[in-house]
Amino acid sequence: MPTNGKRPAPRPSLPSDLGAIRTILAADRTLMAWIRTALSMLSFGFTIYKFLQALADHGQIARTDSPQHVGMFLAAVGTGAMLLGTASYWITLREVATAHPFRSWRPILLLAFVMSLAGMALFVAIAKRLV
Repeated sequence: MPTNGKRPAPRPSLPSDLGAIRTILAADRTLMAWIRTALSMLSFGFTIYKFLQALADHGQIARTDSPQHVGMFLAAVGTGAMLLGTASYWITLREVATAHPFRSWRPILLLAFVMSLAGMALFVAIAKRLV
């Protein structure tokens, strides 16, 4: 606490420099693109897994572990994409914050965290069926 007895002013939610604001908003859009890509991979992996599993259950294809392997691969790639996108986003925010202090917690980070957990849960669920 400062010696004059006053509390320090809270950090602004966004910097006042328009260039920094544009950079943050561009990073937000980029992370949203990563999230869309990861969601596509996760949903496609789950769909392929369920479709191939249904064909195998009805005897239309030989019963193999290929549905699980394909589903696990796409779940792993989707989760990896989500984690890479989040790391890249966080690095960008840290770099901007060094020049223009602002609160770096953004709502899109919560969505990225939830998507990462969903991807890991999907991977584990498919892996348990493989064992």
